[in-house]
Amino acid sequence: MTDVIVIGGGPAGMLAALSAADLGARTVLATRGAFGGMAANDGPIPVRALSQAARLIRDARQLGQYGIAVSEPVLDYRRLLARVREVVDDVDAHIAARERIDALGVTIHEHVGSVRFADPHTIVTTAGLRLQAEKIIICTGGVSRRLPVPGFEFTSTHSDAWRLTAVPPSMLVIGGGDAGLQVASIFNAFGSQVQILETAPRILLHADDDVAAAVAAAFRASGIVVRENFGAIESFEKTAAGVRMNFSKGGHRGSAEAALAVMAVGWTADTASMGLATAGVELNQRGFVEVDEYLRTSAPHIFAAGDVTGRLMLVPEAIQDGFVAATNAVRGPTMPIRDRVSPSGSFTDPEFGQVGLTETKARQTGNIVTAVVRFDSTTRTIIDDRKFGFCKVIADADTSRILGCHVVGERAVDIVQVAAIAIAGGMRVDDLAAVPLSFPTYEGILFNAAASAAWQLGLPVVWRAHQVEGQWQGNSATPPGAVPSGVTERGALSMQAS
Repeated sequence: MTDVIVIGGGPAGMLAALSAADLGARTVLATRGAFGGMAANDGPIPVRALSQAARLIRDARQLGQYGIAVSEPVLDYRRLLARVREVVDDVDAHIAARERIDALGVTIHEHVGSVRFADPHTIVTTAGLRLQAEKIIICTGGVSRRLPVPGFEFTSTHSDAWRLTAVPPSMLVIGGGDAGLQVASIFNAFGSQVQILETAPRILLHADDDVAAAVAAAFRASGIVVRENFGAIESFEKTAAGVRMNFSKGGHRGSAEAALAVMAVGWTADTASMGLATAGVELNQRGFVEVDEYLRTSAPHIFAAGDVTGRLMLVPEAIQDGFVAATNAVRGPTMPIRDRVSPSGSFTDPEFGQVGLTETKARQTGNIVTAVVRFDSTTRTIIDDRKFGFCKVIADADTSRILGCHVVGERAVDIVQVAAIAIAGGMRVDDLAAVPLSFPTYEGILFNAAASAAWQLGLPVVWRAHQVEGQWQGNSATPPGAVPSGVTERGALSMQAS
């Protein structure tokens, strides 16, 4: 009998198989589709390739500002899809985890179809495999949530949107979370007329209030219709030109229609056909696999990792989960999952990213200070003409430690990664502000915000070129009109060039 079976070949499954084998366990990995899972084949990698095309279209339209004469960009969508496939194949060919897994002797079964438990230690697949193991790790990920409304079958998922073979003339995106906004932003850039419909009072409910407001404003300015708090969905129906969504609010009925309706209303565990009850595995109230701090399910020999647990549905979290679940499956429950710094963001236009506490949640924890630096007040964003957006840093007023960072604008996702490192390292705002950086950079915006927070807390800061930039440009990194001690205005300009 095999020691460990890993079900699912996404980030969690890959790391679970690698870790289990590395610990000496005889390991088998079985995956419904191709190795790499959603992240490689239907998630961040292909989506990032599509968003890169959207970015290039935007950038091409800016070339005239820099004296470069080009014609209006024209999208060849079929060629773009071929490029996306090239990217996915190239990434797949260079996945270091696959090479390591193969070297460790893991048996990989791809395209096995649906997997179900025949008994607590045995799985069978629609492709005819029957596998047994002492320990099993469930890494099957998630699927788009379905709504129990008439005509739901006429809608598409965000995964369907990525598989379109042509750009639709119009699109409804139902759901204003990260997935929905990525679909809306990309296809708006490709020429679709897009409407976002969100039942809640605002899009991006998980985000900082200022981030949600700024993204909504930017989307509207780009031509996307954003309808928040629109009511309750009653039904969908097929029309001659596409799909119509009927809804009601306050006794009044309304409708919206487009060539395509994309549902992005949440994510649930992909376990419906697995027969988990046969194995003694229970789901929680949200429909995800219930796990303890060791990622052990209600069946002590079965573990779960990644999106299927409903914890933090991000690729880095899935990778960490896979490692923890495999370690505990092989060695016993010795490694608990701990709270980790988890940055997130979306490659929309504009980008947005966040890490740590929102301002609203931070205020509930105690005294805080916030510092905001606008993108139109920093050198690099002016050079690149990417002046929309801001960086907000939230710090504890008593300890001066960074509690959160929220960014909207060009390279927001990259800026937030730097903030995540600072938070994970327990840095104070004055420590972060004192780090010397190359000039001019987007990351310098974060350091300007940290310097502003440090000034509000009365903390001394060792001034660097990127901080003097804040004074020179007149943003909030220093008090209005102030020049760091010993630095004249001429000296400040000289420091920036260094």
